[in-house]
Amino acid sequence: MSTIDQQFVEYIVKTLVSNPDDVQVERTIDEKGVLLALTVNPEDVGRVIGRRGATAQSIRTLLRALGTKNDARYNLKIMNSNGESHEPRSYYDNNETSFASPEPMTNTSSVEDTDESSESSTNLAEKTRAELADLDDLDI
Repeated sequence: MSTIDQQFVEYIVKTLVSNPDDVQVERTIDEKGVLLALTVNPEDVGRVIGRRGATAQSIRTLLRALGTKNDARYNLKIMNSNGESHEPRSYYDNNETSFASPEPMTNTSSVEDTDESSESSTNLAEKTRAELADLDDLDI
C-alpha cells in the first residue's frame, strides 16, 4: 500500500518518463524526515533530473509544499534501476573538508563592450520609464 506522497511523486514522474512501468518510489522514515527513493529506468534519469537539475528541483519544491500541508520534511533521492544514485554535485571533496574552487574567471570584455552595454541599459531604462508613465495615464 503506497502513501499519498509516494503516489504524488509516482504520478508526476510517470508523466515525464518514457518507461513509466519502471518507476518505483520507496518510502523510509528517519531522523531527518521522510526519504522517498525514486527508481527509474537508466534512459529516463536525464528526463527526471532535467537541464541543470531544474526538473528534480521542481519535484522537490512540490514535495516541500506537500510537507508543509502534512507537517513532514521530505527528501527525494533519484536512482536508476541499476542502483546508481544521482544526487547534486558539490564543490566539497567527500574525503576532505577543503573547498575545491572553480576555475577563476577572466575579464575578456573591452572598454567598447562596456560602453555599449551601459548605453543599451540606459535606453532600456528610459523605454521602461516611458511605458510606466503611459500606464499611469490609464484610468483603470
